[in-house]
Amino acid sequence: MDPARPSRARLLWRAAVRTVTVLLVIAIVVPVTWFTWLAIRDRDQTGRATAEFQPPVWAGQDVPGACSGGFYARHGEAIVLTIVAHCAEPGNTLRDPGGAVIGVYGPRAELADCPPGRFCAPSDILALELEDAWIPWGHLNLVDMGAGGYRTIQPGTKPLACSDIRVGDRVELDGREHFRTGTVSSVGRYEFGTDTIFPCMVVVDGIEAVIGDSGGAVLVNGLPAGIISRSISGKLGFTPLAEGLENLGLVLCTTPNCD
Repeated sequence: MDPARPSRARLLWRAAVRTVTVLLVIAIVVPVTWFTWLAIRDRDQTGRATAEFQPPVWAGQDVPGACSGGFYARHGEAIVLTIVAHCAEPGNTLRDPGGAVIGVYGPRAELADCPPGRFCAPSDILALELEDAWIPWGHLNLVDMGAGGYRTIQPGTKPLACSDIRVGDRVELDGREHFRTGTVSSVGRYEFGTDTIFPCMVVVDGIEAVIGDSGGAVLVNGLPAGIISRSISGKLGFTPLAEGLENLGLVLCTTPNCD
């Protein structure tokens, strides 16, 4: 045997060491790269593009103790914020961490034409009537989309109804203060034996529904369109805004002071 040439056993040992070293590098580098990417992604989603007002604009943002806020509207002389119905109890009072009253929940949107023993609604919505100290006067026609910036609802804008929404339309939302975009993949009836029956549920491709998204404002082609309501096979589903507002006698705020 040539004494300058390593033995077969030594060659196998070196190969084994190299293999283990590569596997260890992969085991360390891949998770670090993955979590770094997630951190960058989440930073981009949660990073604000604009300053917050005081009191804050809750349309599109988290409301303490009440999931995500939808849109500002007027109910007679009162200013309200839409809240997802399955996150609140009608008649209850919402308070801030210090105990101060934020507002009182009104009734859920409800349809009288409904199978016996079931609950039917045009949209998964109720209204939080706000105390004056929590009304962002001068900004009631804004939706805060976080990293997507403030969106202004122009005077006279009509909220979209189910019939206004088409497959392929562009969707934007900021549930959980994570700005995301997608496209409408389906529009249809939602009916399961243990849940509210909705005549219209819009399902979105490209946006996964996560706990905490509920109630968030949905824009379709830049227009106020819906309330985040359900997870449909992992995809985000929302119920239409126009039918919910009409059912509750609400008028969407389209001017700074909701004149």
